[in-house]
Amino acid sequence: MNKPTTKTRKILRYAQGVARETEDLVVTEYPLTVFLNEEEFATLVCTLQDIEDLVIGFLASEGVLRDFRDVKKVSVDPEQGFAYVETHQVRKLNQELYSKRYITSCCGKSRQGYYFYNDAKTAKDLRGVELSIPYDDCFRLMQALQEQAETFRSTGGVHNAALCDLNGPLVTRMDIGRHNALDKVYGYGLQHGVDTADKIIAFSGRVSSEVLLKVAKIGSPILLSKSAPTELALELAEELGIAVVGFVRRDGLNVYTCRERIVES
Repeated sequence: MNKPTTKTRKILRYAQGVARETEDLVVTEYPLTVFLNEEEFATLVCTLQDIEDLVIGFLASEGVLRDFRDVKKVSVDPEQGFAYVETHQVRKLNQELYSKRYITSCCGKSRQGYYFYNDAKTAKDLRGVELSIPYDDCFRLMQALQEQAETFRSTGGVHNAALCDLNGPLVTRMDIGRHNALDKVYGYGLQHGVDTADKIIAFSGRVSSEVLLKVAKIGSPILLSKSAPTELALELAEELGIAVVGFVRRDGLNVYTCRERIVES
């Protein structure tokens, strides 16, 4: 149920004063329209790998699914770019909150008109969850994420996310969109009944407020990233009890929030 993640294109490469024709791998992206109980719900622009994980995680993140047991059937037509989800209970959606919308693979304002209401309903308060991780394991988990990022190494055009315990990644997912990669991890966890309260998210991208809220919805109290956070993301992390660790690279990292969760080896 997947489509190719990369395609080869002929390009002109200029380096050291010389231009020459060569080939390069570029990442693919496709529109995926999600139908919920036969009604069109949303169109995602994504990498069509692990589509069921993406769809389940996306609907749960949007507050439509409360539990994977709500799902009756999921079917995917990757050639046409359609995903169909049937639930056991057909709830009439508030059109003002769940109207059709086009969600791009880019960051920023693509969701902001909608997700503020929804996040208040679905983000988990993790302040009471007891979980810590040694500094050395932060480096080890980030290294494991990077070692599994084959598409990023060949194209530089995707983001990667992993759901980890202290032994290493349990599942790694990638996508053209940062939020899609996290939705895929969330969807996998829901389908396989993974307890996320004692799990860690390792992530390749910048920690925006949207990314932080998705981690809160997944229910993981520690977020590791090789990149930077935003101020709003850190304010939300403090309110929700999530440790944000950024710039995890080689032998250095920054602990921005919930310092008590990051401990000496």
